[in-house]
Amino acid sequence: MSSPSYRPIGPVVGVVGAGQLARMTQQPAIALGVELRVLANALDESAARVIVDTRVGDYRDLSDLREFAKGCDAITFDHEHVPTEHIRELAADGHAVHPGADALVHAQDKAVMRERLTAIGAPCPAWSRVAEPGEVERFAAEHGWPVVLKAVRGGYDGRGVWVCRDATQVREAFQSGIPLMAEAFVPFERELAVLVARSPHGQGVSYPVVETVQEDGICVEVVAPAPMLDAEDAAQAQRIALKIAHELGVTGLLAVEMFETEHGLVVNELAMRPHNSGHWTIEGALTSQFEQHLRAVLDLPLGSPAMTAPYVVMVNLLGGDDPDLFKRYEHVMAHDPAVKVHFYGKDVRPGRKIGHVTALGKDLDEVRARARHAAVYLTTGEYT
Repeated sequence: MSSPSYRPIGPVVGVVGAGQLARMTQQPAIALGVELRVLANALDESAARVIVDTRVGDYRDLSDLREFAKGCDAITFDHEHVPTEHIRELAADGHAVHPGADALVHAQDKAVMRERLTAIGAPCPAWSRVAEPGEVERFAAEHGWPVVLKAVRGGYDGRGVWVCRDATQVREAFQSGIPLMAEAFVPFERELAVLVARSPHGQGVSYPVVETVQEDGICVEVVAPAPMLDAEDAAQAQRIALKIAHELGVTGLLAVEMFETEHGLVVNELAMRPHNSGHWTIEGALTSQFEQHLRAVLDLPLGSPAMTAPYVVMVNLLGGDDPDLFKRYEHVMAHDPAVKVHFYGKDVRPGRKIGHVTALGKDLDEVRARARHAAVYLTTGEYT
């Protein structure tokens, strides 16, 4: 594990993982005078392509983590997959790790999350740990079909989730061989997300509630603020998210994904890092989620989460059959110079998140159309 020869002139934040979240943290780190260090699996990963202090190692190997942490003022994460016991060892070595193991486990283990959220009174669907299909059938007898089975650990972007409408589908889900939990199906009206930040000494801020649009389990669009959301419902969603951050002892960013239902809000998932639902903040907020995360993990005063425009729409770029997106880039820029395009430095594969576009303005329909048009043209070469 090699290291650069220069001496850092600002605080060093080590990011375990070198995906697009670490990559997008580099720009605010420059402005803040923060030195980023990333632990990558390989030098061709997204963040490793743009961050000088890149170390190659295995996040599952404690010795690699310990070597990586030397000289860092704070350690944080690009993903939630670092073994909990390794995070505890880093903290025991004296490193400032944000979020800590006791908090992060709630984003790593969905059953632990549900137990804790239920205990603190957060609105949750009915749920249960299940070890075999018969337990799911008994759960369905009490709460009705369909039943949502989720991988206790490791699921994301729709992976590790099975919506089962009968016992046959339950048995098929158990063939995966991974630990599962059951949740009652929530007939939601739409999906919302609240992004909050909390510093080690307890300062907290909340960004506006956003609406997220999902297709096949993948977020394709985010609208900020969530259109036609009652002011009291928005305030309640922010209160729920801030309470969760406080009760779980989160330091850094916390994304709380929620369902809006006719009976109120229901918490769906948690993520303790910058989140896809917050990419709009790069141009759309006075303090981006990436800058906010750096401020929080270094225990600096948190920045303003206020929006820079009445509406902001972010549309994810998903890879298609044509890997050469740059040949269409100039046409998007010429067509709408105000649209912002972010590429993640990833090889293009069908369905893979390879970037996003953001549009801002006063008229929601116009802003949404601009963002969608840019995204469609970049991925297909056609305007809708």
